[in-house]
Amino acid sequence: MIGKLDLYRIFHVVSRNKSFSKAAEELYMTQSAVSQSISKLEKELDIKLFNRTSKGVVLTSEGELLHDHVDSALSMIHVAEDKMLEFKTLKTGELRIGVGDTISRYFLLPYLEDFHARYPGIKLNIINGTTTEICSFIKSGKADVGICNLPIQDEQLQVMPCKEIQDIFVCGEKYKKITEKPISLEFLMRLPLIFLEKKSNSRMYIEHFFEKRGYQVSPVFELGSYDLVLEFTKINLGISCIIKEFSNDYLERGDLYEVMLEEQIPKRSIGICYLKNVPLSRAARKFVESVNR
Repeated sequence: MIGKLDLYRIFHVVSRNKSFSKAAEELYMTQSAVSQSISKLEKELDIKLFNRTSKGVVLTSEGELLHDHVDSALSMIHVAEDKMLEFKTLKTGELRIGVGDTISRYFLLPYLEDFHARYPGIKLNIINGTTTEICSFIKSGKADVGICNLPIQDEQLQVMPCKEIQDIFVCGEKYKKITEKPISLEFLMRLPLIFLEKKSNSRMYIEHFFEKRGYQVSPVFELGSYDLVLEFTKINLGISCIIKEFSNDYLERGDLYEVMLEEQIPKRSIGICYLKNVPLSRAARKFVESVNR
């Protein structure tokens, strides 16, 4: 059954060709079917759209008016279809990523660079926050995906680990002597400690590790920036807990020294998270695939 939009498309082609037969050829329809479609449209609108002549058809005044509006409407539809094709082929669109400063700088940047090189038409919107905030951004629709420190326990979110990381303690030159052999957790707790602020997932993970073993963490410095943690430790203000994979430059240069513990902190992961029951956009899906390659 031919719908109303199809009737307008047929009308538009007949108007352009000024001929039922030429329109029929273009539309791969019979001339009779084209004629019946125009008659149906005229009946539905209760207006005569064409004057039939020996040389073809000519638009009536009413037909001219309708043609102007139909031509504009179909042009807008074509533009919309082109835009949909651009979204499908990732030539345009937006990807909203929730991520913290540390992971953004030390893990995410190469993936963003690669994704932007392959899909320059996709606008990247980076939303900064803690792991808890990023989960809220995703659930409220403000972010498509998040890159977070794991573990995350949330039934609404799909969580995919993508990089294993190791938490270690480090010191500057002043405390280098304690790196000569593994130290106990009890001895560590007596040292001046530098930690990230309490709301960070990394801090909570380490606190949980010590609490399970009967120790309460009481740092002398609580900082909001991972870079500050590294720099405070470098100038001998205390012993800090850092992520080894994010601090290799400091360790290799000898700015910081790893403090070995008698009981190593279990490894954890960085992961991608997104809503379980909401399909990812094509751009988000490609990004997730690129990080998990």
